[in-house]
Amino acid sequence: MVYVDAVIQGVLLGGLYALFAAGLSLIFGVMRLVNIAHGDFIVLAAYLALITVNATGMHPFASLLIVVPVMAVLGYVVQRGLLNRTLGPNLLPPILVTFGLAVVIQNTLLMTFSTDTRRLAPGAIETASLSLGPISVGYLPLLTFVVAVVLIFGLEQLFYRTAMGRAFRATSDDAETARAMGVNTRHVHALAMALCFAVTAIAGVLLAARSNFDPFSGPARLIYGFEAVIIGGLGSLWGTLAGGVVLGVAQALGAQISPQMQILAGHIVFFLILAVRPRGLFPRMD
Repeated sequence: MVYVDAVIQGVLLGGLYALFAAGLSLIFGVMRLVNIAHGDFIVLAAYLALITVNATGMHPFASLLIVVPVMAVLGYVVQRGLLNRTLGPNLLPPILVTFGLAVVIQNTLLMTFSTDTRRLAPGAIETASLSLGPISVGYLPLLTFVVAVVLIFGLEQLFYRTAMGRAFRATSDDAETARAMGVNTRHVHALAMALCFAVTAIAGVLLAARSNFDPFSGPARLIYGFEAVIIGGLGSLWGTLAGGVVLGVAQALGAQISPQMQILAGHIVFFLILAVRPRGLFPRMD
């Protein structure tokens, strides 16, 4: 029963990892951009939520009404004003630029908030749980998983059932042809990044409600997000959810063996899947 409980907790943890990974999968799918600063933007969203809660007294989840639009605008500005200039056949320039952004964000947060760990207090939901016989399922992890599923479902619908989604897919398949057909690819790229940052904002607030964070928490979030994307399969949003679940379950089972094995178990599973299926478990079929 202990291992059954570990699997359930791992699945729920996978929902948070899927939120970390969804933005990465979206951006790579639309413009083949690897954002090294992704984890730091998640932490930045957490700090924006902290500022909002402290300034207004809002509930942490209500702060999403402010944090999500602010992050979306920031994403649009960063892509339109900076990252669009680096896009091209060479993947190195955007990697270097986003690495620089990561350094700037970390040091700005350090200078502003110091190294003290912070956390949002979501209230009774933080400790409330649902009893399923001998197993207890926390409402907050369950909410996180449900949000991940709903968001990924929404992104799938946007991609395949809306005009914006058609523009995303056309730009992803062949940006030059899309431009020739009248698509403003610079605007499309910026919209994709705005959408990515909106998802990042939700991930940041839920991260802050579930665990402590500090200015240097970003790189670990980036690694978990990358591993979930690779495990699930590049370009597949539902695969990203599956990848997050696989990673979460691996960590939960590893923790049952030894607390020191928790993080390592996830990395080992990631390596094994990468060795056996380099394109991931559910790669997008082109």
